[in-house]
Amino acid sequence: MEKTDQAGTQQQTTLQITGMTCAACANRIEKGLGKLDGVTEATVNFALEQASVTYDPDQIKLQDMEQKIEALGYGTVKETADFQIGGMTCAACATRIEKGLGKLGGVTRANVNLALETARIEYNPAQVSITDMVRKVEQLGYTAALKQESRESGDHRQQAIRKMRMKLLVSALLSLPLLWAMVGHFSFTSFIWVPALFMNPWFQLALATPVQFAIGRQFYTGAYKALRNGSANMDVLVALGTSAAYFYSLYLTVQSLNAHGHQVELYYETSSVLITLILLGKLFEALAKGRSSEAIKSLMGLQAKTALVFRQGQELQIPVDEVMAGDVIIVKPGEKIPVDGLVLEGTSSVDESMLTGESIPVQKSAQDRVIGATLNKNGMLKIQATKVGKETALAQIIKVVEEAQGSKAPIQRVADVISGIFVPIVVGIALVTFLVWFFFVEPGEFAGALEKAIAVLVIACPCALGLATPTSIMAGSGRSAELGILFKGGEHLEATHRIDTIVLDKTGTVTKGKPELTDVLPAEGIDPSSFLRWVGAAERNSEHPLAEAIVAGVQEQGLALPEAGQFEAIPGFGIRAEVEGKQIAIGTRKLMTQLGVSPGAALETMSMLEEAGKTAMLVAVDGTYAGMVAVADTIKETSKEAVARLQALGIEVMMITGDNERTARAIAAKAGIDRVLAEVLPEGKAAEVRKLQDAGRKVAMVGDGINDAPALATADIGMAIGTGTDVAMEAADVTLMRGDLNSIPDAIFLSKKTMSNIRQNLFWALAYNVIGIPIAASGFLAPWLAGAAMALSSVSVVLNALRLQRMKL
Repeated sequence: MEKTDQAGTQQQTTLQITGMTCAACANRIEKGLGKLDGVTEATVNFALEQASVTYDPDQIKLQDMEQKIEALGYGTVKETADFQIGGMTCAACATRIEKGLGKLGGVTRANVNLALETARIEYNPAQVSITDMVRKVEQLGYTAALKQESRESGDHRQQAIRKMRMKLLVSALLSLPLLWAMVGHFSFTSFIWVPALFMNPWFQLALATPVQFAIGRQFYTGAYKALRNGSANMDVLVALGTSAAYFYSLYLTVQSLNAHGHQVELYYETSSVLITLILLGKLFEALAKGRSSEAIKSLMGLQAKTALVFRQGQELQIPVDEVMAGDVIIVKPGEKIPVDGLVLEGTSSVDESMLTGESIPVQKSAQDRVIGATLNKNGMLKIQATKVGKETALAQIIKVVEEAQGSKAPIQRVADVISGIFVPIVVGIALVTFLVWFFFVEPGEFAGALEKAIAVLVIACPCALGLATPTSIMAGSGRSAELGILFKGGEHLEATHRIDTIVLDKTGTVTKGKPELTDVLPAEGIDPSSFLRWVGAAERNSEHPLAEAIVAGVQEQGLALPEAGQFEAIPGFGIRAEVEGKQIAIGTRKLMTQLGVSPGAALETMSMLEEAGKTAMLVAVDGTYAGMVAVADTIKETSKEAVARLQALGIEVMMITGDNERTARAIAAKAGIDRVLAEVLPEGKAAEVRKLQDAGRKVAMVGDGINDAPALATADIGMAIGTGTDVAMEAADVTLMRGDLNSIPDAIFLSKKTMSNIRQNLFWALAYNVIGIPIAASGFLAPWLAGAAMALSSVSVVLNALRLQRMKL
C-alpha cells in the first residue's frame, strides 16, 4: 500500500515480530522504530505480534527496520521458499531475477542458482505472497514454479506453541517432585508421604537447575536485552524473582554440607513452579490469541481454490490465483464464484451471506455484478472476471480487517503509558517490601523477606495490561466483519459509539437508488408514442440515474429510439437535444423559464407528483410545452425501521440530497425523518457536515456515491454503503456491506460492546495489580500462588475479549 504526501512517496509495511513478552516490549519497539530516519509512524500490536510501519523507501529500507528490531532484542518472522526457474540462459539472467525479486517489498534475500535453475527466496509473508514472486519472475521473462516440498514455512505461531508445550511438559515433570516436597512441609499436610530423596537439597538442586537455566533461559535473554536497551519488561521481573529464590536456595544447599540431615528450608520449588506456571499462562495466552484472529482465517477460507475458465475454445480448471481480468468463467450450481465479475449469461440466485450477512439469496442475471467467494445456488452462470487477486472485494475486506486488528484505539494510550513505567515501579516496591520485612516486621529473617519480595515481583507482571485493548479490538473488528460491518481501524471502532447525529444521503442510501419511470403525461394533442420516443432518445445520451430510468421505462414499451443530435446537459436544470429535427428540452421549472416555455396548469400536477415523492420533469418540443414525465426512487424496505432504531438511541437523523424540497420531504416522511437538507450540491454536503460539527455535534455521514466522498471524509465517522462506489468506500471509516441502514445501529451497538469490553479488561488488568501487590507485600501470597494469579490475569483478559466473537445483533 502506497500513499503520497508532502514528504514524497510513503509506503506502509507490516512486520511479524517474535520475542515480545508484554506491553513494555511493544512500546520499546515502537519508540525504536520511530527514531529511525525515514520512518513516519510505527505502531506495534502486542496481541497480534505485528508492527505496522509507514516509511519513506528513499530514506530507509526494510532490512534496516529488521536490524533495529533485532538490535532491540527481538526477531522478525521470515519464510523461505524454493522455486524451479525456467528460461535462464546465462549468469546475467540469474542476476536479473535476483535484482527483480530484491525490489519486491517484503523480499529480504534472493539467491538464484543458474546451474540448478533454482531460486531460494527469504521473505516476509505479511508483505509479499508466493503468487507475487511468481508474477515478478514471469514479468522478467522467465517461468517460476514453487517446489512445494521444500518450502520452509508454516504458521510461526503454531511452531511457537509446539515449542511452548514441550518446554511446559519438561518443566512440569522436573517441578513436580519439588512441589510434592513443598506440600509435605506444612503441618496440615503432614499425612502426605514424601520420598526422602525428594527432601535432599542436592536432588532438588539437580531438578531446579535445568528449569532455571535451560527452560528459563528465555527470561534471562529477554531481561538482558531489555536492560541493555535501557528499559525493563516482564522478563526482568521473572528473572529477578526466580533467580533470587534459586540462588538463595543454592547458598543454603552449600551451607547444608556442615549440617546434619536434610531439614534445610529451601525455595527451589518457588523458582521452578513459578517458571512452570508462567509457561502455562503463556501457552493459554498464545492459544487464546490464536483464536482471536480466527476471523481473518475464516475470511481467507471463503475463497474458491479453483476456477473453470473458458480459454481458446476450451474449458480449463485452473487455480484461482491464475485467473486474469477479462477471463470468462463458468460457475455451476453449488459452486463458489471465484472472483469479482459481471454476469454475461445465465440466471441464478447467489448467497452473499458470508460477505454481507444478508441471509436471503440475491437474484442475478445478465449485466449484474457478482462478488468472489459468494455461493451460486441453483443456476449456471457465465461471468467475466473484472477484479482478481488483491483487487477482489474479499481481498479488500481481509486487508481492512487486518489493518483494523493491527491498529491502536486511542484508549490504548492509557495502557501504554502505564506499562512504560510499570516495571521499574514494581522493582522499587519489591525492594521496599524486602527491606520493611527484613528490618522491621521480621528482623533478620532473610528467607521470609525474600519470599515476600519475590511474590510482589511475580504478581505484578504487566501482560494483562498489554493484552487488554488489542485483543478486544481484534475480536470486535473480526466479529463485525462476519456481520457485514467493516471498521477500518481501532480508532473508528472506538469513536462510532459517540455519534449523536447521523446524516443520510438519499439516493442509494435511504432509497434503493434505482429509480423507475412511473408517470407519462403528454400534453393534449401530443401522440403518446411519439412523446415517449422523443423523450427516450433525448435522455439516452445522459448519464444521470433519472435519465437511465426514463430510457429503461421507454424501452420496456418496445419502442425503437431514434438517434439524438446536438445533445447538451445543463447541470442542475436538465438536458437539451435534437431528435428527428425537433428541439427537445427536458428538465426543471427553471429550465422552462429560461427557454420561455409556459407549462400553465401542468405546474399544479407537477407539485402533486412531487408531494408524492416523485421527481417530475417538464418536456418542451420546439419551444412549446409538450408534457411531463415522473420518476420515483422508492425507499428501502428497512429504512424506516433503521431510522426508528437510531432515534430510539437518542440520535438525531437527517437526510441530505440534491433533490428539490418537496420530493426530499416526501421521501423523508416515508422513512420517518424529520429534518431534511434539500437542493444541496455535491460540494455543499461536506460544508453542511462541518456546520453540524461546528455546533458541537459528533457526526456520522452515510452515503454510497462519488459525490458523497468529501462529506464522508469530513465527518467524524464516514459510513459507506457497500453496494455503492469504491471511491465512497475508500473515503469512509466504516463500510456497511449489506447496504441496509439497519447496519448503522448495529455498528453503534458493536462499538459500544467492544468499548465496554476494553474497559472491563483494563479494569481487571489494573485491579489484579492494585489488589495483588499489597496482598503479596503483606505476606499473604506465596510466590507460586502469585505466579498462578499472574497467569490467570492474562488468560482471563483474553477470554473476556473472546466473548465478543459470540456477539449477536
